[in-house]
Amino acid sequence: MTDTSSSSATESRPAVRRERRGNVLLVTIDRPEARNAVNGEVSTQLGDALHEADTDPELRVVVLTGAGDQSFCAGADLKAISRGEDIFPAENRQWGFAGMVQHFVSVPVIAAVNGTALGGGTEIALASDLVVAADHATFGLPEVKRGLVAAAGGAFRLPEQLPHRIAMEMMLTGEPISARRAHELHLINRVVPAETLLDSALELAEVIAANAPLAVQASKRIALSIQDGARPGEVDKWRVNDTEMINVMTSEDAMEGPRAFAEKRAPVWKAR
Repeated sequence: MTDTSSSSATESRPAVRRERRGNVLLVTIDRPEARNAVNGEVSTQLGDALHEADTDPELRVVVLTGAGDQSFCAGADLKAISRGEDIFPAENRQWGFAGMVQHFVSVPVIAAVNGTALGGGTEIALASDLVVAADHATFGLPEVKRGLVAAAGGAFRLPEQLPHRIAMEMMLTGEPISARRAHELHLINRVVPAETLLDSALELAEVIAANAPLAVQASKRIALSIQDGARPGEVDKWRVNDTEMINVMTSEDAMEGPRAFAEKRAPVWKAR
């Protein structure tokens, strides 16, 4: 007889947990069995959590992390995609991947990166305002190794947040960097021992939460040029991003990359 209790528990629990810690909302992507990969449920629930924090005056900071100690977020759930599932928010598709990369909230968001943040995981970190990482965390955009592109903002946000040639090397090689290296490059704010990660992120959140909330939120909107919940300065970048994404995702190489990965062999690129 097969024991299905653990799988049933996995299916029944929310993909994203919320916990109020005073004026801080702790949000956890809770799919450790899938390396906290983003499916439709994650996108919807994470987007809803951000919306809650942005509309509740009692909530002043969001801390976002992943369950477990191995992976912050492995990016898009390729198994869900292979089944034909939509991994975007169920109703508010304008929020984008993970319900966050185009969801321009005024409340500050701190990413507490508890492990690997590759592909969409790095793009979530890039969409956050501050990043605290465990010392074993890694960051990277490996999409080119699979015939894909970093289409959730990574391809233009990484060059904005890093020296140009460093960002280009990361994107064109697909090779990850360590948390220490990310800190040296000012991509993230702090590197801490894994066992103190959450406490460190919450302490930083509490420092922010102690400040005047309207002033904090206005400062963020000014810094990011957020107007009426949008970032006009990114409109053209998203337009180019979406055009290139369609071109690449409909190519033979885009099918070959994931297939070769699944078959544990080197891909055979055709540039078409």
